[in-house]
Amino acid sequence: MHALSHGTTSTPTGIAVPPSLALPVIEAAFPRRLHPYWPRLQEKTRAWLLEKRLMPADKVEEYADGLCYTDLMAGYYLGAADEVLQAIADYSAWFFVWDDRHDRDIVHGRAASWRRLRDRLHSALDAPRDHLHHEDPVVAGLADSVLRLYAFLPETWNARFARHFHAVIEAYDREFRNRTEGVVPTVEEYLRLRRLTFAHWIWTDLLEPSAGCELPDRVRKHPAYRRAALLSQEFAAWYNDLCSLPKEIAGDEVHNLGISLITHEQMTLEEAIGEVRRRVEECISAFLTAEKEALEFADALADGTVRGKELSSAVRACVGNMRNWFSSVYWFHHESGRYMVDSWDDRSTPPYVNNEAAGEK
Repeated sequence: MHALSHGTTSTPTGIAVPPSLALPVIEAAFPRRLHPYWPRLQEKTRAWLLEKRLMPADKVEEYADGLCYTDLMAGYYLGAADEVLQAIADYSAWFFVWDDRHDRDIVHGRAASWRRLRDRLHSALDAPRDHLHHEDPVVAGLADSVLRLYAFLPETWNARFARHFHAVIEAYDREFRNRTEGVVPTVEEYLRLRRLTFAHWIWTDLLEPSAGCELPDRVRKHPAYRRAALLSQEFAAWYNDLCSLPKEIAGDEVHNLGISLITHEQMTLEEAIGEVRRRVEECISAFLTAEKEALEFADALADGTVRGKELSSAVRACVGNMRNWFSSVYWFHHESGRYMVDSWDDRSTPPYVNNEAAGEK
């Protein structure tokens, strides 16, 4: 047990947040909430990881709950139907496994293996039904989770999701090349790439099936909605960079805002940490303003028609979950074993990675 043991609507207790990572405004103004389906979600995602052979049984037993992947999603997509949240949580768990596979291919110089996986993922995204029984569990796992996600909203949403995720796969390919060649992107290059490798628009897209409504372009692309969505994701990506900086320095990473600041802005480690933290805090304050504007936009959509009421309600639900993302991401980074580098035997090798399936000895 993790998140629920602290209560479903209160701030977790007993978690020591290092001062350099503590954000009092999140703890005070962004109360943590969890979807009531969370305990079942954790159980079913654990079983799905086993069924799809995405993690060996011993890794699932020892690490799956402690990685808190389901806690993260259960704190974000509140209001989602249980089956929607389950599909999202399984996809999210798959995403973390894929991220680890990508990392191991880089660490062990397996360029051909990565290119093969990249191409197969593109194919599985376009034709998931044809890849459900693929020999590579990562390919089959994507096919299964995406096929389920495609069942909730119209084909236009599915096509958008696929377009956004194709871009994520290509961004991972660019990261592969950067890391293999030791290229640290400039700050601006990194920020553009990070929006893709963190999958900003994927997690934003998934707000819609959670709300039970596909948003038309005029709503989704409205500046008030888009700014609030972007800020919620930027916070998550940059706070992740702040928390994962020790792990990524230990692993000779080149993709972290702090590393770009050190390399290209000649900052010390302490200065880079301070600058990333400043950006994180600015994200929070900017979101509070953007949130008000997005809710005003939602109110304006309620024009007396049935459709206007539906869109207004959906936007309110989506913006509410953008707010939930702040607390969910914050506590995830202090509960998940994914960031507890100091407890690992080898700071550059996560103990939960599936080394055998990736071909390591």
